[in-house]
Amino acid sequence: MSDQGAKAAFSAPRSEWLRGLLDADRIGTLQQISALSREYAGIVEANALVAIDDEHDPEGASTAFERAHVAALLSQTREHLDDLDRALERLERGDCGRCEQCGELIPMERLEVRPAAKTCVRCAPVARGRGRG
Repeated sequence: MSDQGAKAAFSAPRSEWLRGLLDADRIGTLQQISALSREYAGIVEANALVAIDDEHDPEGASTAFERAHVAALLSQTREHLDDLDRALERLERGDCGRCEQCGELIPMERLEVRPAAKTCVRCAPVARGRGRG
């Protein structure tokens, strides 16, 4: 299928539906980033008020783990926001919702679960193996 034909197959209603999913996911992700940022700041602030000796304080190890865990969640959530922003850019170009591997439309059921998906279910394991899932 030519590039023009591929873009023509992606209907305006499907494009608007996908934009709605991406926008809703983006809003939720921004709220999650805000909540995680507040949680992380609270952990850091609470630790600043107490002299923690991680080596000898039984609570120190769990506090360090909690801080690292929230930092990892925050990092993953920011990566998801980047994925959503790239998906919105692809939508503007007319490329979003189409598998980057085989060129077929990604089923709506998959996009409902993962609006920023770049591959169809069949191609996802191959792409994931190359770090592109």
